[in-house]
Amino acid sequence: MTPRISRLLAMALVAGLSTAAAAVAEDPAAPAVSAGKKININQATSAQLAMLPRIGAKVADRIVEYRKAHGSFNQPEQLMEVKGIGEKLFLQLKPYLSLSGSTTLTAKISSKGTRGGSNARKSEPKPAAKPASNTVPVGKVR
Repeated sequence: MTPRISRLLAMALVAGLSTAAAAVAEDPAAPAVSAGKKININQATSAQLAMLPRIGAKVADRIVEYRKAHGSFNQPEQLMEVKGIGEKLFLQLKPYLSLSGSTTLTAKISSKGTRGGSNARKSEPKPAAKPASNTVPVGKVR
């Protein structure tokens, strides 16, 4: 192989790897979870569980009641047996769940943007209503 071809192949390889790394680093769907944002679902109180995204007080209470009735969770997936937590919600919660250790989550995690809607429409002013017309449509008699 000639040195020129080797150099071209090396540059193509580097360009491909850097593009792939950038795509992984900028993936907005990937949750940005740090090691300090975990909840031990076997020990957390209802108030701590309510800090999870899209979990309110009622679902948090159901989790605690389920835990009291069935014992500790053996796998995080068992959380889907609680009414109100389906597979879709569980996949959003999974990065924050732990079965052991202490609860380190200290603030409510925003669920903003999880439904895929656009906030652009909310800030636009509504069009003005059409003024009332005093004209009679053609072919109609008053």
